[in-house]
Amino acid sequence: MKLYKLLSFSFLIATLTSCTVTENMYVNDNGNGKFSVDIDGSSLMAMAGDQLGDQMGADAKKNIDSTFTFKQLFEEKKDSIAKLSPESQKELKKLENYTVNTKMNGEKKEFLMAFSTDFKNVNELHDVLQSLSALQKLEGAGSPATPFGNGLGNNNSNLSYSYDGKKFTRKALIDKQKLAEKAKDSSADMSKMIFASSSYTIKYHFPKKVKKVSNPSALFSEDRKTITIQYPFTDYMENPDKLNFDVEFEK
Repeated sequence: MKLYKLLSFSFLIATLTSCTVTENMYVNDNGNGKFSVDIDGSSLMAMAGDQLGDQMGADAKKNIDSTFTFKQLFEEKKDSIAKLSPESQKELKKLENYTVNTKMNGEKKEFLMAFSTDFKNVNELHDVLQSLSALQKLEGAGSPATPFGNGLGNNNSNLSYSYDGKKFTRKALIDKQKLAEKAKDSSADMSKMIFASSSYTIKYHFPKKVKKVSNPSALFSEDRKTITIQYPFTDYMENPDKLNFDVEFEK
């Protein structure tokens, strides 16, 4: 299965059902670390795996364990990318260092998808799902709608992270102009229905003990170095600034 076809097929599964999206971050003492966004759409496989296989054809019935980089995918689609606007090309460029791993097993009723990367500083990171929404443009004008066009990740905000050893901040700034345009989009209600039972979980691992988190819903690990916060996916889509918070560390 070609890389873009696999990615499109995988996203179609993720957007057909309730799924759990987990944003994982591991920060080291020197500020570098690992980051991933993990999507678990196993509930669809459990409920309708056989029917899905019948609808999607032979590829859907195969057990898949695939790993590739966006750099490979962009090489495959370089001619299409060259035709995109500079803005879209810039958005896709943000994904270049990410690795994609997809696991699908019909017998185990399992569907897992992960986008991961290493970083030198947390301020390099961005909203992966937002960048993924730009992939819909690779198909070209007049092409059938792709799974990336259903609104997944397009929450009309700019996400940034900062960490100086004393404080960590996750902050999404809403683009009011894009938000107003989205309000006129008739597909917004459909996206809301699709993601109504999905969740967005943040799980961050720090090298120091956490003193306090500005979000009162945060759960702490026993050693207070890991925090977990769960939100409805509709908050991520409609009110991304609700996922903003600050973390202060013990001295």
